[in-house]
Amino acid sequence: MELRHLRYFVAVAEERHFGRAAERLHMAQPPLSQQIQQLEAELGVTLLRRTTRKVELTGAGTVYLDRARAVLAAVDDAGEEARRVAQGLQGRLVVGCVGSATYSLLPAFARALRDELPAVDFVFRGEMLAPDQLESLLARRIDLALLRPPVEHPAVRVRTVRHDKFIVALPEDHRLARRRRLKIEDLRDEDLIVHAARGRSVMHGIVTDLCRSAGFEPRIRHEVEETSTLVTFVASGLGVAVVPRPVAELGVPGTTYRPLAGDRSIDLMAAVRADDDSPVLARALGLLERWRERRRQVSSVDVSRP
Repeated sequence: MELRHLRYFVAVAEERHFGRAAERLHMAQPPLSQQIQQLEAELGVTLLRRTTRKVELTGAGTVYLDRARAVLAAVDDAGEEARRVAQGLQGRLVVGCVGSATYSLLPAFARALRDELPAVDFVFRGEMLAPDQLESLLARRIDLALLRPPVEHPAVRVRTVRHDKFIVALPEDHRLARRRRLKIEDLRDEDLIVHAARGRSVMHGIVTDLCRSAGFEPRIRHEVEETSTLVTFVASGLGVAVVPRPVAELGVPGTTYRPLAGDRSIDLMAAVRADDDSPVLARALGLLERWRERRRQVSSVDVSRP
């Protein structure tokens, strides 16, 4: 038995006429009659009662018609689903994100993904340190990592999403909050709150390097893993922090931000496995690239204004 036998039978059963069914199937009537006879012989039952003027379904034929329709519908659905998966319109994608991007990029990115790919199951894991993301990416627990460099692994390919300047997070009533801009030297005698060390945070190393390049050792009082905790600690008056500019979008009451002098910045990267050819991932990266281009155009317009 082949699927064509089911299609032939459904056509005859619905048309109640071999001639009309043959026209519908774009084939001659004699081969159609032979195929139905083969189907009945294989099943060992009579599905159609034939007369000179019409065709009627037997009891067995009525039951078989319902099942045949269901089988053909399932086959058609499977084909459509396979096509949608191949086109990247259906599937699953797990996205990891560092803290600063969790509150700035991720909300807009998630909405865009939902709007453009509503049939895709997206899972978002925010507040992930870069080393944790890289480990999860290689272990196939996430498919797309939004993280800070360096990302150096032969099994991973990366692209730049944006460049983030550094700012200083301060308690609102801090004495340095009266200034419009701060230098790293201004933090010489301040308690610092930084992301976790032990090789797990890119920002920890950057803050340490900034302080040492200014001629002093950072006075680190608290180490945290989540950006939201870091900003909450600042708002509580436990210290100050050097963070990427998008952290300001977190909006924790009691915290204010000032630009950090200098042109040093940190990139936000999109990292994927080099062997991942997922169509869903390709569409997500394309959407991210369009967002990056729109952001670049807006920045160009802002810079060109007098």
